[in-house]
Amino acid sequence: MNFIQDLRKSLEVLKNGGVILYPTDTIWGLGCDATNPVSIQKINQIKNRNTDSKSYIILVDDVSMLERYVKTIPETASSLISVSSSPLTIIYPEGINLADGICNNDGSVGIRICHDIFCSELIRQLRKPLVSTSANITGQPAPSSFSEINREIIKSVDYTVEYRQKDKRVLSASPVIKVDNNGVIKILRE
Repeated sequence: MNFIQDLRKSLEVLKNGGVILYPTDTIWGLGCDATNPVSIQKINQIKNRNTDSKSYIILVDDVSMLERYVKTIPETASSLISVSSSPLTIIYPEGINLADGICNNDGSVGIRICHDIFCSELIRQLRKPLVSTSANITGQPAPSSFSEINREIIKSVDYTVEYRQKDKRVLSASPVIKVDNNGVIKILRE
């Protein structure tokens, strides 16, 4: 299957409320439409995740999409976006227009502007943010390549993207920085 076919099939699955296993700008992830609560529940089941335990990171394709899913973008966050040359997840004070289970209990939400060609095109065509959570059962290590993904995860999703499955690069999760409305930042993951 080629890039375009993978894109079309992923889009079809996402629009129908399904879950995909896909390469992100960092590690392989489980993804779904971040505005669809049924899809979020599917990911919780696949990961064997307690629904009250954590929020999810979402991917957007640009700042204009980001603006539709956060109440405000603190100036400090805008500065971080403009200078970051590698994937960076920012926790914003208040997420909006997202399914239950995406935002943290305090209303904050982790969002990364994705520059990966596959993810960006998928998000652009979906016109909605994608959930990006590591492709692992909760409590197990996150896989750094496709070959490390648990077979149960692969069997549980509605579609597995073929693009980049043979990529041998060892990738890691993005740094996570929390920014509050006053511009104070806190590094949560380096």
